[in-house]
Amino acid sequence: MKGHERAPERAAHRAGYVAVVGRPNVGKSTLLNHLVGQKLSIVSRKPQTTRLPISGIVTRAHAQVVFVDTPGYQTEHRSTLNRLMNRSVLGALQEVHAALWIVEALKFDRRDQAIGDILPQSLPVVLAINKIDRVRDRRLLLPFLEELARVRAFAALVPVSATRGTQVEAMLDAVAGLLPEGPNLFDPDELTTASERVLAAELLREKLINLLGDELPYSIAVEIEQFRLEGGLRRIHAAILVAREGHKGIVIGKGGAHLKTIATRARQDMERLFGGKVFLETIVKVRKGWADDTAVLNRLGYDSGSRS
Repeated sequence: MKGHERAPERAAHRAGYVAVVGRPNVGKSTLLNHLVGQKLSIVSRKPQTTRLPISGIVTRAHAQVVFVDTPGYQTEHRSTLNRLMNRSVLGALQEVHAALWIVEALKFDRRDQAIGDILPQSLPVVLAINKIDRVRDRRLLLPFLEELARVRAFAALVPVSATRGTQVEAMLDAVAGLLPEGPNLFDPDELTTASERVLAAELLREKLINLLGDELPYSIAVEIEQFRLEGGLRRIHAAILVAREGHKGIVIGKGGAHLKTIATRARQDMERLFGGKVFLETIVKVRKGWADDTAVLNRLGYDSGSRS
């Protein structure tokens, strides 16, 4: 009888941490920003953009997933900075409940395999095949997926497009299903565990990377020397660190044009993210060998306690 029918059980709420891993330039930060609905991780078409793990908190009715956007795993660069970036990837994999491994559609090489080699066999992994919107012949996707399925036992393989949002929610559901049952770990309105100080530095570094094109190598960093909240105004003083004297002129530009444009666009992004007015003052400093200087790296937020 209808009166004796049991109501369907509601799916248990899940919450936990997920490491987002992948070689440089596969779209990790773009995917995280899409999921969060806000720009947290900086985005560039150039590799080696993400250096610090930035968390993005994604809250849905059935789950809360704390994604940790890790730096692209480095196999060719051997500076202290790169070793610390790799160590942050390995550390993240020991502290999460699952991993989201991102590869580019129809492109899987030794750099991707290096990621597979460091993923613990005991860690559940969802494989996201990104940039499917760029694949002209979709018939090539199935054999590519079959090839990837032989790499390891994945919890799920999901073709996605981070830029268009294609199947991103399906991928999120697959990841959420791997997390332990439990309540939200953070307030539903929170988007990240990163401080505004860290986010400000990353937004400024993004503008440096994207606006200076190929003129400027990756030997550049941003140090927030002062961050003060004065009522609704954030007063930020940032030092742009370059490795050579010649790079200083590139950053500043003729008559200060480059630096003015960079600072203006970074300030606008900060105001959108922080929801308030920002006064941003920038200065360019030459710090030779900063990428191997543990004192500088510590100030920039990298854990350089022990070499690996």
